[in-house]
Amino acid sequence: MRILSWNVNGIRAIHKKGFVDWFLSEKPDVLCLQEIKAYSEQIPEDISKMPGYYTFFAPAARKGYSGVGLLTRYKPLEIKKGFGRAEFDNEGRTLIIDYGKFILFSMYFPNGGMSEARLQYKMDFYDAFLEFIRDLKEQGKKLIICGDVNTAHTEIDIARPKENKDVSGFLPEERAWIDRVIALGFIDSYRVFHHGAGNYTWWDYKSRARQRNIGWRLDYFFITSELRKALTSAFIMPDVQGSDHCPIGIEIKI
Repeated sequence: MRILSWNVNGIRAIHKKGFVDWFLSEKPDVLCLQEIKAYSEQIPEDISKMPGYYTFFAPAARKGYSGVGLLTRYKPLEIKKGFGRAEFDNEGRTLIIDYGKFILFSMYFPNGGMSEARLQYKMDFYDAFLEFIRDLKEQGKKLIICGDVNTAHTEIDIARPKENKDVSGFLPEERAWIDRVIALGFIDSYRVFHHGAGNYTWWDYKSRARQRNIGWRLDYFFITSELRKALTSAFIMPDVQGSDHCPIGIEIKI
């Protein structure tokens, strides 16, 4: 099963940049989307009614903001929008897809850079989500969590760690949360196969950082350790244009 994840920074915008052609050439089994910035009825029909795929979207209550989605060849047993906390769910950041053999999360975690209040919101979201997945793990569920985490984990996940040590997205408390996810029994799938620096998933538009590869690895696939033997590859697709993020993916034998 080939699962991709992409923060598209506006599904209507990326639709105009050749998204459908890209999707049809890739033909993933599952594509998780973040930051769709559209209500369900605003999504172009050649995406929302993609032949051969079931499609699901969890938009934010606020117009033109946040939102996550999914296109999947395989019909899920159950779909949930959010994880039961209204203050987080109304921002359209969580789509939970139960396939039976595993549960997949398409996630768009908050950005904490706008203000102290938003940083606190991000950390509260992190804590609440960690408790939610801890409960599922304790029930013996196998989980795959993908999406834009909005934090670079270690110094090799960011081009300029010293310059950004006091910037949200690389703060010690944000990075420590990823440590807690791993301590809970999750694996950063990309690091199973790739151990070097210089591999990023987000580049600042304004500074033309992508041309110089001055980036951050903000997008992840975390899998529960029980799925490690089934994981056959994990990758970043930096050549795919259209957003300030690029797609990432895994291949897993399920």
